[in-house]
Amino acid sequence: MPPGSLRKIEKLLIIKPSALGDIVHSLPFLAAIKKTYPHCEVHWLVATGLHTFLEGHPLIRRLWLFDKQRWKKAANMGRTMVELKALWHGLRGQGFDVSVDLSGLLRSGLLTWAGGARLRLGFADSDEGSTFFYNSKVVGGDAIHAIDRYLKLAALLGCDTSEVVYPFAPYDHEPAICRELPARYAVFAPSAGKAANRWPAARFGELAGRLNMPVVVIAGQSEKELAREVVTASGHKALSIAGGTNLKELVVVIEKAAFFVTNDTGPMHIAAAKEVPVFAIFGPANPVRTGPYGAIHTVIRRELDCSPCYRWKPCANWRCMEEITVDMVHQAIQDRFGTAV
Repeated sequence: MPPGSLRKIEKLLIIKPSALGDIVHSLPFLAAIKKTYPHCEVHWLVATGLHTFLEGHPLIRRLWLFDKQRWKKAANMGRTMVELKALWHGLRGQGFDVSVDLSGLLRSGLLTWAGGARLRLGFADSDEGSTFFYNSKVVGGDAIHAIDRYLKLAALLGCDTSEVVYPFAPYDHEPAICRELPARYAVFAPSAGKAANRWPAARFGELAGRLNMPVVVIAGQSEKELAREVVTASGHKALSIAGGTNLKELVVVIEKAAFFVTNDTGPMHIAAAKEVPVFAIFGPANPVRTGPYGAIHTVIRRELDCSPCYRWKPCANWRCMEEITVDMVHQAIQDRFGTAV
């Protein structure tokens, strides 16, 4: 079914369950939809836990929760089937005009079809056979940023995609955590979803120790030890708030930072969206596709024939990360801000 066969879009479902960075990348798509179709009722299918990042969003009528972590465990199969059936019937009963798969996986493709929309959009170059569930497609391409890739689907719906904006859900701009922070600080994010994308924590710590300003270390609840390693290596100059914020509080901590030093991880994209200068350390990942979006940011990487390789775990010859020195990152920061930091 061609997009032009719909004279107007009254109800649209976005399929983008995870991860945090991908959801941030999807916000410009949401903005483009609502700019062109201001009266469109938008629903979003999102993973439980990450839904708190979108809660209360004025541009989203309803969040549909997808318990990704529990549903993938075989021991929960019985309960999962009951919940999936309920989700299926719930989506089918909404009468969506359009469902859009921004993930491009078998599971998300199936959920796009489950929504029962007349028009089901996705990428022609998606993985895992998800294209079977679409009736309108566009080639996303591998050599463009994820944000621009998502906006191709918005353009297919006739949306104005000339401007990239990030409509965040409402949040408290002065949460209690801010009272624990210095007046001026940098944020370090030493974690990453893939182990191969993690620059050694001790190097984050050494870098923090060299700076002439306080450093706040962020990480998830399960990564407190990683954050402690950074603090120890900094000579205890850095402050860890690992596990000490919810997602909306994390936005505030990041947006108040002078700059942000990070691996390829979700909070990096919050910083980029909030126009906080990012110094992103890249090894196996591809900064063209998932780097910080915008001209004010700096990507630090080694130009190697084997990179990007997209590995999950470090290889035996992990040069792409090992050869990025503290001096290299420190120099990149000084090139931008001078020796004052």
